Amino acid sequence: MQPTHRLPSLNALRAFEAVARRLSFARAAEDLFVTKAAVAQQIRLLEEEIGTPLVERSGRGLKLTEAGAAGAAGLSDGFAMLARAARAMREAKGRRFLVIHASASFAATWLVGRIGKFKSRHPEIDVLVDANPGEDTLERGGADAMIRWGDGDFPGLSTTRLFKEEVFPVCARKLVEADPPLREPADLAHSTLLHLEWNPSFPTWPSWSDWLKAAGAGEVEATRGVFFNQMSMAIAAAAQGQGVALASLAIAADDLASGRLVAPFATTVRTPFGYYFLCMPDAAEAPRIRALRDFLVEEAALSIG
Repeated sequence: MQPTHRLPSLNALRAFEAVARRLSFARAAEDLFVTKAAVAQQIRLLEEEIGTPLVERSGRGLKLTEAGAAGAAGLSDGFAMLARAARAMREAKGRRFLVIHASASFAATWLVGRIGKFKSRHPEIDVLVDANPGEDTLERGGADAMIRWGDGDFPGLSTTRLFKEEVFPVCARKLVEADPPLREPADLAHSTLLHLEWNPSFPTWPSWSDWLKAAGAGEVEATRGVFFNQMSMAIAAAAQGQGVALASLAIAADDLASGRLVAPFATTVRTPFGYYFLCMPDAAEAPRIRALRDFLVEEAALSIG
């Protein structure tokens, strides 16, 4: 019999914390930069070691069992404490990072390409970009600032909008000039549609059906094609010529500017969502945070053009 104080695998505990926070194996995998199967395997190992189920299916999603719920908050607190401790150790050697959290998709497609420019303007500020944010990262002291997607309602936080989301088709230029070419929305009947399998808690995010209806091409079959759970993957597939994706400006801006992607049609569908720069109110005017916020607002305006 194993001693009750023995700590389970930290990898398994981290996977469970992400699943408990996201209630999705796929989104937990996105946070942890591993596969969905790897997350599921870690959960199975943890359940075997604990001796009871921790998560169960609920419709199309997941829910925590009584045992899972009993440990979820404590694990979240524990990993937040570990993050603060790691940060304290980094800063103890004389380097105090400005920590900014963002989703993996936004960090990879927009934020990372601009951090070097920020650093050249502010060589005295060392930035740590963390693409593994929790909902309450700021409140727990795990970051100085965060870029979050949503409707702008972030109670208790200082909020500055960077982008208002609009959705429109993008593809590689070779698809526009293919045979048959893409000249009008109805021509999408001959193209592979690339879809974002969006979080069901945001049901108002536009789908291909919404865009085709807005463009007057409702007769095009909107449910066929290839599905992704991250917009950055859909954008990468579109840039490779695999099909046509519905993109948002925040994610596609740099690929459009470079010519890797083109927007073949003028119709856009507005959403009530956007990307926001968040920080704690008592830190909003700290020089380092103000410098980063002002820089990102300026860069977002340049992206919009």
